[in-house]
Amino acid sequence: MSKKVPNISEAEWEVMNVLWEKSPQTANEVISSLQEQTDWKPKTVRTLLDRLAHKKVVGVNKDQRVYTFFPLYSQDECQRAETQSFIQRIYGGTLKSMLVQFIQDDSLSEKDIKELRSILDKNQKKS
Repeated sequence: MSKKVPNISEAEWEVMNVLWEKSPQTANEVISSLQEQTDWKPKTVRTLLDRLAHKKVVGVNKDQRVYTFFPLYSQDECQRAETQSFIQRIYGGTLKSMLVQFIQDDSLSEKDIKELRSILDKNQKKS
């Protein structure tokens, strides 16, 4: 059984994306990366880093003079947890309901359909 990933907010996802791209990073490095794509103040980014550390989603290396931050969960683990949470909240935990709605509402290309069919076939062989 994998460890339960804590819920993270949209803003915290932005911070995590920076850390997944490269880590460990100092708070200033994270701030600098985020200021290229957001209008957040340094204090906002520091607050988000503190929250993520408190939730134990981000680790803090305090060995050097300047603290560095690093992810404690992989991007894949967080995406899976977020997907499960979304399916539970919106579709009552039923993946099939979600897939049916997406397939009916979205016009899939022939390539998309083949790719989905291939994934389903592989999945069927596993069970």
